[in-house]
Amino acid sequence: MILVSNGNLDMMSVLFDRYHVRIYNFLLKMTRDRDVSQDITQEVFYKAIKYRTSYKKGKFSSWIYTIARNIFSDHYQSKKTAAQRLDEVEYKTKTEDISTIEKDEVAEQLHQALEQLNTSDRELVIMNRYQGIKYQEIAEIVGSTEGAVKTRVHRAINKLKDHYLQNI
Repeated sequence: MILVSNGNLDMMSVLFDRYHVRIYNFLLKMTRDRDVSQDITQEVFYKAIKYRTSYKKGKFSSWIYTIARNIFSDHYQSKKTAAQRLDEVEYKTKTEDISTIEKDEVAEQLHQALEQLNTSDRELVIMNRYQGIKYQEIAEIVGSTEGAVKTRVHRAINKLKDHYLQNI
């Protein structure tokens, strides 16, 4: 990213190849909408190029996730609530064997429980549990300490568990 910030824009393709799937998957978990996730992912990398001079030689993944979080927040700040967005998603059931259907039901119940968390808790759970981002890096992304992030993730997981158990 240092090369990109110094004007070598061709190097952005290397960073895009390394990070676009991670950013897209993070946004997909947050939005549950492939098209919106693709659009926001594209905007993340556009802003990374546009604001490349603001990069300060820190960890690139923290910087790019911060951009993604900010764009996601801006995108949904004036939009509908999470429950209304969930209604927009169409679920198509095909004839499948029972174990696959049960797995899908569990996944859907978990998704519903995840949607009941507030945005910051959902974000922390997705980054830590689904994306595998370490506490220290999440702390950099959200502008907090590692200890505070550990506590917040633990509390968010407990809330998720409570919501999940209410849904079954």
